[in-house]
Amino acid sequence: MDNINNMNDNNTEEKHCSLCGRPESEAGRIMKMPLGMNICPDCMDRMSSQLEERMSQMPGTDNSGGAIDISKLMQMSGMAVAPAMQEEEKPAENTEPDTKEDGAEEKKDDKKKQGPRISFMNLADLPFGMPFGGGSKVKRAKEGEAKPLIALEDIPAPHKIKAMLDEYVVGQEKAKRAMSVAVYNHYKRVAVNMKGDDIEIEKSNMLMLGPTGSGKTYLVRTLAKILDVPLAITDATSLTEAGYIGDDIESVVSKLLTAAGNDADRAEQGIIYIDEIDKIARKRDVHSRDVNGESVQQGMLKLLEGAEVEVPVGSSSKNAMVPTTVINTRNILFICGGAFPGLEEIINERLLKNTAMGFTGEIREKGKKDRKIFEKAETEDIRKFGMIPEFVGRLPMLVSLEGLDEEMLAKVLMEPKNAIVRQYQKLLELDEVKLEFTEGALKAIAAKALKKETGARALRAVIDEYMLDIMYEIPKDDNIGKVTVTEDYINKKGGPLIENRTNG
Repeated sequence: MDNINNMNDNNTEEKHCSLCGRPESEAGRIMKMPLGMNICPDCMDRMSSQLEERMSQMPGTDNSGGAIDISKLMQMSGMAVAPAMQEEEKPAENTEPDTKEDGAEEKKDDKKKQGPRISFMNLADLPFGMPFGGGSKVKRAKEGEAKPLIALEDIPAPHKIKAMLDEYVVGQEKAKRAMSVAVYNHYKRVAVNMKGDDIEIEKSNMLMLGPTGSGKTYLVRTLAKILDVPLAITDATSLTEAGYIGDDIESVVSKLLTAAGNDADRAEQGIIYIDEIDKIARKRDVHSRDVNGESVQQGMLKLLEGAEVEVPVGSSSKNAMVPTTVINTRNILFICGGAFPGLEEIINERLLKNTAMGFTGEIREKGKKDRKIFEKAETEDIRKFGMIPEFVGRLPMLVSLEGLDEEMLAKVLMEPKNAIVRQYQKLLELDEVKLEFTEGALKAIAAKALKKETGARALRAVIDEYMLDIMYEIPKDDNIGKVTVTEDYINKKGGPLIENRTNG
């Protein structure tokens, strides 16, 4: 019997409030909350008062400027209200002075018996959204006050844009010229259309074709940096049809809004670069629904052409807890890029089919690699690859990039402003060591990178392999003043040349 009594005593252990720590005997009836929390009536009252004060500060909650009744607000939102909260406490009339203390004690005892004043509520159901500032605010100018992102007189001419691109990108002359003209015309169009001219100029979105590592993404990133306009870079691989797991199509515009600092006017004049666009090509021999292929292309048609799209603010998907805003994509420049593996065979097949016979015929070698093959691409080839005609029609400008050869790769190592070799020279300069590469070493690095067939991305992998030992060993000796990377070191026939510091 004693054991049973002891067990009963253990089961009836007194609960304590998780916020103030008081026991139930002192604080009153404690309410058990989710996640194992226990809250006493006084703590619940304090939370309710803070919520009422916060709501009273929200615009449009009370015309008189004072605090509002949270119970009425919850009833408007269709939420459950505890009976204890529905009864408003009214001051007692004709109360004698000597009975105030007794009345206060009785009210305190009644609060303990009644328990918490509010029940569970869903903050998303409140009529003005989240009251705790969780949602991001979108900036937007008043109607008629929006200004062009770049004034008409401040738009740099195409030759100036290309000259700035030349400082960062080696080669790709045709692509740089085409992009310079396209961006120049686009921002002239934005400035003219925002003035309300009679003739509305339509935009020309771009489709960039080029092998991996040829500089598609780098060109767009450099272009946005030069013009100082909002830029959003996203991958088409994560996009799916609405209702399926993955990013909604509107998420690409949401990323641009974030890049513009939630300024809707800046976002509506920005640039969106959609990489890996070839991954949403129509799938062949697929008997199930193509949720990340042709259906994504169809969903993107309205974005590319220009429409008002409801996008989530600060999120990649829509739900009840995420605020949304409307963005007009009419003045957003879309640039799509992809490596399009297999497009070379489609182009070669068309060229071989059209080869004439006889003395005037042109002999073409089948299987021969042509690094400028994408310059011969036509809309018919892209449609055969798997892009629907409506999608291709909204990307009228075809910009092709050529594959990098050994000579171009060697230039990429040294010529751009932030070339890989210059980056390493800066790192060793912090250790007061001078770094140099011989011409033979640069050619040897380029030759090894060319074999990897990943374009300029291979240069970083190759040079990192050889710079690892240098970066590890050089800081050990304070006497070293200069390191020269030679061709023999790259070909593993010797080591780098090391020179000590000169005194004085």
